[in-house]
Amino acid sequence: MLDATMAPLVEVKNLKMYFPIHSGLLRRHTGDVKAVDDVSFHIMPGETLGLVGESGCGKSTVGRAILRLYEPTAGSVRIDGDEIPALAPHALRKKRPTMQMVFQDPQASLNPRMTVADIIGEPLEEHTTLSRDQKLARIYELMDQVGLNRAFANRYPYAFSGGQRQRIGIARALALNPKFIVCDEPIAALDVSIQAQVVNLLEDLQDRLGLTYLFISHDLSMVRHIADRVAVMYLGQIAEISPRDALYAQPLHPYAEALLSAVPEADPSGAQKQRIILKGDVPSPANPPKGCNFCTRCPRVMPVCREVEPKLIEAAPGRQVACHLINPL
Repeated sequence: MLDATMAPLVEVKNLKMYFPIHSGLLRRHTGDVKAVDDVSFHIMPGETLGLVGESGCGKSTVGRAILRLYEPTAGSVRIDGDEIPALAPHALRKKRPTMQMVFQDPQASLNPRMTVADIIGEPLEEHTTLSRDQKLARIYELMDQVGLNRAFANRYPYAFSGGQRQRIGIARALALNPKFIVCDEPIAALDVSIQAQVVNLLEDLQDRLGLTYLFISHDLSMVRHIADRVAVMYLGQIAEISPRDALYAQPLHPYAEALLSAVPEADPSGAQKQRIILKGDVPSPANPPKGCNFCTRCPRVMPVCREVEPKLIEAAPGRQVACHLINPL
C-alpha cells in the first residue's frame, strides 16, 4: 500500500529532450526534433508508473533522459533527493547503483562474448570491492531471484531463449540493490506466452525488494496489470496522468480515450466497446502543430485547441489532464 505522506522517490519537472537538426553544406543548426517537450510527473516509493503511447511519442527517450543516458536539454530530474542533470561525472557514477534500466531487446543489450556470470557480475566488478567468492555468491543469489538455473552461469547469451535473456538483464539491473528501475518495454520482444512470466517476476521482485518502477510499454493490457498509475504520452507531451482503474474506466483526454478503445476485452455480455479510429498521421516532432499537439487528429477539436497549448492541471483528485475540454479557458 502506498503512503501518501511519503516524499516522491522520482520527481520530473519540465523535462525537455531536443535532438538538433543540422542541414546544408555548413551543417547549420536549422531546428530541433522535440522528442520530449515539457514533461512533468512524480513516482512514489514502491509505486509503478506506467508510461504509454504509440510508437515514436517519446516514451523511451523519457526513460533514458531520467537516468541521464541522454543529457536532457532542460528540466529537473530528482531521484532520491539528488538532482541528476546537475551531478558531476564522478557523483553520477556513485549514483548509478540507485537507478538502473531493463532494456527492450534482451539480445541487443547483452554482450554475446560474455558469460551469464560475467554479465551479471560486471556491475559488481565496477562498483564494489567484493572478493571473487563473494561476487560468485552474489551472482548465484541473483540468478536464484530471477529464476535462472545456477548451472547456466558459464553459458553465453545465444544459448538462452528470449525470456531467459530478459531474466539475465533483470538480474544485472538488480546486482547493486537499486531503488528505481526504468523498464523500457521489457516484454515487447518476447513471445506472448513468456510476457506474463516476466511481468509476474517484476511484480514479485517489487514486493520482495521494495522496488519503484517506471514501466514503459505500448501493451495497454499489461500496463493495466502492473501499474498503479498511468501516464499517457502523445508527441513528446503528457496528455493525462491518472490512477490505473480510473483511467481504464473513464479516460478524460480524447487521445487516452481513443488509445484505450483499441484494447480488446473479453466481455461475456457480448457488448462491444465503441472503437475510436483517429484520422490522419502523427505530426512530425520536428514541426509540431500550434496549440495542442493532438489538435490535428482530435475528433472533438475546438478553435481554441489550434491556438493555445493546454497545460497539464488537476481535473479530479489524483488526475491530471492537458485538454481544453476539461480545462476551458
